[in-house]
Amino acid sequence: MRRILSFLVVLSMLISPVIAMESTQENDSRSYVLMETSSGTILKEKNKDLSVPPASITKVMTLLLIFDAVEEGKIKWDDLVTVSEHAASMGGSQVFMEAGEQQTVKDMVKCISISSANDATVAMAEHISGRESDFVNLMNKKASELGMNNTVFKNACGLNIDGHVSSAYDVALMSRELMLKHPDITQTSTTWMDSIIHKTRKGESEFGLTNTNKMLKWYNGITGLKTGYTPEAKHCVSATAERNGLELIAVVLGGVNSKTRFREAGALLDYGFANYELKKGPQAGEVIAEVPILKGLKDSVEATVKKSVNFIAAKSEQSPNYEYQVELNPEITAPITKGQEVGYVVCRLDDAEVGRGILVSLEDVDKSGLFNLIKSLFTKNKNSENSESEVKDQTIDQDQSTNLDN
Repeated sequence: MRRILSFLVVLSMLISPVIAMESTQENDSRSYVLMETSSGTILKEKNKDLSVPPASITKVMTLLLIFDAVEEGKIKWDDLVTVSEHAASMGGSQVFMEAGEQQTVKDMVKCISISSANDATVAMAEHISGRESDFVNLMNKKASELGMNNTVFKNACGLNIDGHVSSAYDVALMSRELMLKHPDITQTSTTWMDSIIHKTRKGESEFGLTNTNKMLKWYNGITGLKTGYTPEAKHCVSATAERNGLELIAVVLGGVNSKTRFREAGALLDYGFANYELKKGPQAGEVIAEVPILKGLKDSVEATVKKSVNFIAAKSEQSPNYEYQVELNPEITAPITKGQEVGYVVCRLDDAEVGRGILVSLEDVDKSGLFNLIKSLFTKNKNSENSESEVKDQTIDQDQSTNLDN
């Protein structure tokens, strides 16, 4: 009996460290970032700039470029996309399209966003750029514009290739761009199940699509966005969510299993919603500044922000020291057109910059000169005459009204 007890004690001593180690590893992704969407403020991070394989989260950039192409009029949602031999041969996560099969851009996007389809992704890359390699050049160009300094794309879909890397911070940057610029993506990214119709030489058949983002089933406020997995990248997710106007992005790269990446992303989002709130800064349409103008028919023009400026603040700060500063462009000279940039506004919270917005003119201001001066005087006189006429008409109406009453 003693031998059995001794054996159990020794066994428990040997197993306990292993269990503890596995438990630690299970909750230890390679890297993560929690970002507030509107400002891009990082609320929490680990190894945010570590370059690692991103797997199918790569498709966030592909989706961004697809939506950009539609917005720019280069393609349309109802355009038919023909699947090439190359696209049909992708393997991995796919919807089993055949070479020569055609689907609309809209349905291709459903396949990419919901089912993470590699064949649909490459077909769209070829549809936009002719060749996948040319589309990848666009991806890297856009990444550079967004400041994704630890990213190199080698393909459009995220299948593992040496040197195809990104970082948690970079993934958050492109996720933010997609969510801000094309918020309609949430209509697809939050769809749990859908379908497409395969049209091939064999006839027509329905193919079901199920979303790879399981957080849609349990996380309150989830709005997207993309999952990824390869043996090299491990389990990844870029999870976006919104509550009470506060939008967050939680990126987890290199999770040891699927459930863990979702749980860790959920914990990051919970942390953000529990500890931070969105504050309103200067809003579009509000008069923010009176801007002096040189050589204009008016000495100044009212200006507002091009886009409303909001910022993030910790809930623990009861009375944060908030202010904003207006910085105008030097020597603003007429003519000025409505919407013209005239400077910018900087929002500060406890002396730290938390937001920045472009100032634009709220109206046109013509250049001063003899012709414009005469035109201005004529307009003023005409308006004055119209005003006097309106006063007389009102007086007559009042007199007639009085006679009728009597």
